[in-house]
Amino acid sequence: MSFLIVLAALCFLMFVAYRGYSVILFAPIAALGAVLLTDPSLVAPMFTGLFMDKMVGFLKLYFPVFLLGAVFGKLIEISGFSKAIVAGTIRVVGRQRAMLSIVLVCALLTYGGVSLFVVVFAVYPFAAEMFRQSDIPKRLVPGTIALGAFTFTMDALPGTPQIQNIIPTSFFGTTAWAAPVLGSLGAVFILALGISYLEWRRRVALRAGEGYGRDLRNEPEPFRGDRLAHPLIAILPLLLVGVANFLFTRWIPGWYGESQSFVPAVIGNPAPVVQEVSKVAAIWAVQGALLVGIVSVLLFAWKPVFASFAEGTKSAIGGALLASMNTASEYGFGAVIAALPGFLVVANALQAIPNPLVNEAISVTALAGITGSASGGMSIALAAMADSFIANANAAGIPMDVLHRVASMASGGMDTLPHNGAVITLLAVTGLSHRQSYKDIFAITLIKTMAVFFIIALFYLTGWI
Repeated sequence: MSFLIVLAALCFLMFVAYRGYSVILFAPIAALGAVLLTDPSLVAPMFTGLFMDKMVGFLKLYFPVFLLGAVFGKLIEISGFSKAIVAGTIRVVGRQRAMLSIVLVCALLTYGGVSLFVVVFAVYPFAAEMFRQSDIPKRLVPGTIALGAFTFTMDALPGTPQIQNIIPTSFFGTTAWAAPVLGSLGAVFILALGISYLEWRRRVALRAGEGYGRDLRNEPEPFRGDRLAHPLIAILPLLLVGVANFLFTRWIPGWYGESQSFVPAVIGNPAPVVQEVSKVAAIWAVQGALLVGIVSVLLFAWKPVFASFAEGTKSAIGGALLASMNTASEYGFGAVIAALPGFLVVANALQAIPNPLVNEAISVTALAGITGSASGGMSIALAAMADSFIANANAAGIPMDVLHRVASMASGGMDTLPHNGAVITLLAVTGLSHRQSYKDIFAITLIKTMAVFFIIALFYLTGWI
């Protein structure tokens, strides 16, 4: 019964998200409904002590990233840089390869360490412009961005700095470059199948004469300047964000050390405020990189930006608030569900799968799907089961690098179900609904999940690492 309660809460939230209802309202309803059916006396304590604690904790850490990312994306849009990048890209690769161009730009940014959420805000303006000029349906934009940002550069390519590739290192004693051959081949598998699927969807729409679409929401504002910037200048802020993020990630720990403390200058004898730098260094790096990107846009295109800055940033801030609250609410839901007895039933049942790599892959991707978070599901799975994964792998002669890569790629499998925070953010930013675009995101989700079992089979057939 406790398992059925967890399953019912998950299905309910996925259903209301797909129907277009706000998860800010329904995530706590779904989570607390599950608590009510499990132990009514814990409803209020769970809401205040766990749901709100996790929700506010997420906002404390990540709202500045959402805000700066939204402002950066809006400035790329109103400066005309998005249109200049699109015009240059079309000249180089042609209109027929618009989808591949967007996927590669997303991949470049995420592999450079830019947050997935920031990539959504930054890439959407010129993705929409490129799709409009190429007469590709806008409803395919989310699936295209998801393929470039949420898949192979998130967890498959060796060396990616995304958190989904970093978490396994502390459990298996590996590095971010674990299993480079398997990871690279898995990335090629995802990219090839993903592009093939999206191109097939584009051709079907073309034969039906569908076009970009009309009466759409959150459309990028038209450029009102005299002439477009050179494409190399237009893309420079995006490159600066990636480079600055890379540099700040390495410099910040050296500047601040392990921790920093200060005493607030207020009346009385307040306790010192201590900040552990290791926990926020990556977030500070992203924030600093986005500020560098914003300043560079202002320097290179101050005239068109100044003309629309007030109204443009208002809409960007509104979008950042909605996107961050959606994701934070999902984060709170996942925390509550993970604390229920039914979740423990799922975790224990998954341990009965005999093959070590298949056991790990199914456990991680299932828990990521339940919690709606790749990093959250993987963290829960490895914290509870890493010792058994390691023992079974050692008995079967499986290197720790393979365990690392399987866990990392599995976390990015079924995590993108309809209630996932990144999916909801992507749809909110693009102004599309689950009904319009989730089918393509789910197809990419299935390809990601298949890729995990592809590399497991590859390892057993070849022994490659």
